[in-house]
Amino acid sequence: MIRTLLRPLPLLVLIALASLGSVAGALVAQYQFNMQPCPWCILQRVLFIAIGLLATVGALLPAAWLRRLLGGLIGLLAVGGGAAALWQHFVASKSASCDLTLADRIVSGLKLDATWPQLFEVRASCAEAAATILGVPFELWSFALFALLLLGGGWLVSGKKIPAFKVGGSWRFSKADIDGWIQSQTAETIREN
Repeated sequence: MIRTLLRPLPLLVLIALASLGSVAGALVAQYQFNMQPCPWCILQRVLFIAIGLLATVGALLPAAWLRRLLGGLIGLLAVGGGAAALWQHFVASKSASCDLTLADRIVSGLKLDATWPQLFEVRASCAEAAATILGVPFELWSFALFALLLLGGGWLVSGKKIPAFKVGGSWRFSKADIDGWIQSQTAETIREN
């Protein structure tokens, strides 16, 4: 029986787990390893939480049009998060102070830092918050996750599915099915243009 590898429900659950898991990881880094967050770190947390909540809503509601809409919103938030991560890496981390930046204004304007300081309080400048994991700056890991979330959101919007089937615990792909799927996608693209 042909199934799909990237059905909307499992994809939404994966997006929610990845997004909220990244915030959990950031909190472990903050409270267990003393990696204090800057305003851009906090803004990225806000965006990861928003993406996680949207994905959770999409997973709970079965309407295909709603899942596509939420996929679009997830994609937009992922673009914003990716931009924030790149700004943090290339601009903010090189400055002595990141007070009153756009990130600071958004977090303060939403009053998240006053409402939930354990989660959203800025505790370091961008230069002080610079940290690496496996030699890669923390914000570039964040960017990579936002890029994957953008792909997931785009996949939800498109509604496309890859033909696959499950044998035991692993997914299998029939060459004929994949070739047919590629041809149908190519034909669809040609018709659209």
